[in-house]
Amino acid sequence: MKKLVLVFIICSIYSGHLVSQNMLAETYNLMPWPKAIEENPAKFIINSDVTISINPDNNGRVRNAGINFLRRLSTRTAVFLDKGFPLKNEKGNIHVVFDTVSILGVENDESYSLAVNDTSINIKAKTDIGAIRGLETLLQLTHNDETNYFFPGVSINDEPRFVWRGLMIDVARHFQPIDVLKRNLDAMASVKMNVFHWHLTDDQGFRIESKVYPKLHELASDGLYYTRAQVKDLVAYADNLGIRVVPEFDVPGHASAILNAYPELGSKDGYDYAIERFSGVFDPTLNPTKDFTYEFLENLFSEITPLFPDNYFHIGGDENEGKHWDESQDIQEFKKHHSLKTNHNLQTYFNIKLEKILNKLGKKLMGWDEIMTPNMPTTAVIHSWRGENEGLKKGGSLISAAKKGYHTVLSNGYYIDRMLSVEHHYTVDPIGDAQLTEQEQSRILGGEATMWSELVTPLTIDSRIWPRTAAIAERFWSPQNINNVNDMKKRLKRVSFHLEELGITHIKNRDVILRGMTNNQDITSLIALSKICEPLKVYSRNKGGIEYKSFSPFNLFADACVVDAKDASDFNHLANNFINDSNRPNAIQVLSYLKTWAMNHDDFVKLTKNPKIKPLQNLSKTLSEVSLILHETIQNKSISAKNLNAVKNYIEILNEPFVDVEVVIVDTLKKLTAYCEMSYLSN
Repeated sequence: MKKLVLVFIICSIYSGHLVSQNMLAETYNLMPWPKAIEENPAKFIINSDVTISINPDNNGRVRNAGINFLRRLSTRTAVFLDKGFPLKNEKGNIHVVFDTVSILGVENDESYSLAVNDTSINIKAKTDIGAIRGLETLLQLTHNDETNYFFPGVSINDEPRFVWRGLMIDVARHFQPIDVLKRNLDAMASVKMNVFHWHLTDDQGFRIESKVYPKLHELASDGLYYTRAQVKDLVAYADNLGIRVVPEFDVPGHASAILNAYPELGSKDGYDYAIERFSGVFDPTLNPTKDFTYEFLENLFSEITPLFPDNYFHIGGDENEGKHWDESQDIQEFKKHHSLKTNHNLQTYFNIKLEKILNKLGKKLMGWDEIMTPNMPTTAVIHSWRGENEGLKKGGSLISAAKKGYHTVLSNGYYIDRMLSVEHHYTVDPIGDAQLTEQEQSRILGGEATMWSELVTPLTIDSRIWPRTAAIAERFWSPQNINNVNDMKKRLKRVSFHLEELGITHIKNRDVILRGMTNNQDITSLIALSKICEPLKVYSRNKGGIEYKSFSPFNLFADACVVDAKDASDFNHLANNFINDSNRPNAIQVLSYLKTWAMNHDDFVKLTKNPKIKPLQNLSKTLSEVSLILHETIQNKSISAKNLNAVKNYIEILNEPFVDVEVVIVDTLKKLTAYCEMSYLSN
């Protein structure tokens, strides 16, 4: 009986804590949401007297974070700060205390406490990384009324759930300049992400300068690569933000660019190797039977690894179908001689050789989940892209890897290039409800969002990463029970807006693209269309990898559209409310959208057409027609059989893709039509 009472008390406390956290989430737009937060009645007014002091005096990360904090605070509040900058020998009204300076790694302590009172703010942390995480939280607490900006009284105790909270950016398919990467590093730090996974090589390009093998950047990059100085600069920039940089050199597959420069490494003699211009999986593969292959990789890795202080080095290892291995008599003889029955066994042989090379260089090997085979040492880190706790037969399971003794990182469910909703990504949990021992659970380091770049350029990459990655960052940082989707979406709106402070272009570049499409005409009608359209999902925009290539245009209507199209989301919600309760307030909100779309085509037809916007004409016209009929139907509470059939035909037209986008209000239009047929059809 005593045990039951104790369980009831614990459950009550936990339930009460959860309710209070949910109530606070309605007030504060923090992301990721902290582990524990409590309110107090204080209000710290942000005025010209705001100052920061740091103990110990620090010329490193915390000082730089403090200066950056003040600049962003001044921008956000329009307050003219007097001293502001980190004080020496004097305590500021924002006082930051930490114990040690970190060398970045998975063992870093990123915990912190934050206390806001009327006249002082105290941030305490064990490490400088925890301190800068606390400053980011404080900036997110910025509030205002009509007369003042202020920090509300709160006490926060916070720490991350996972030690690995990453973003992978593929710079091989489409090169991303340093300034693009730096602004995304700033955005990562703002939501407490701590690993930048830099996918530097693939079939479409080798993107880093090599002095040992210069033909790699001379012949395999189209002249688009990072110098050694740029790499060092970016790594230092990330380190200053508390972000580790993990490089990826994808081998033995995805090697077309490498083999274009050094064909003697290839598995098929006489093959015409070239930089790949299409997307997809290709045959060129390094030859794992030649000593020269390992000599080449050891020399290359010996040159490259000193540029990256992190302990981990990613070798890719994915999507090697082994066709050229199968076609090589020498490789087949090698397999027989070494009792390697399958290509997976041969790749494991290759991976083990690489692990020894990397271990000698002080690095831990990491690879996509294809590297997990029975003979692969558990010292390797498995990067799971094919399932959380599925795909056991493929060997790609995150949970299976953890149970087998591997450290592991999850990306399945966080492939942001698939253009799936923020809700989809947010509801994927690295552990889920798997039953694991404490030791097995500790092997799941965390997760990474992956930005593959077949369909992105510097113009569009930000809109494909943000704001969804901020929600993914919360999944990696916050307690597992912080999972209310509606609350997350409310907070994400504010976070998305503030990302623009850091130079992220995910909002403004829509209009840049649309102005380019129209040759700088009035883009109002195209904006309206973009707010109800989303790019085709799960790679169907580039089916088979053959429509878009390296030099295809990526400033088209589909590139202006984003996931979670705003007007579509709002309309779908309002229309469902109307269908459930057709009162006047609900009707007015639905009618407002329908009227806007009904009239939108009038603006569209005024545009001087060109090949970029002419394909949108049928979309614009059809949307106008269906909206006009439904508007009149709801307003007059009557629809004829003729108009009903017309609406259904129009909806079928809208149900088909237009110029690589889908109209994401179609299902709601169908529901609305069915409601009108049932309620308003005249005899």
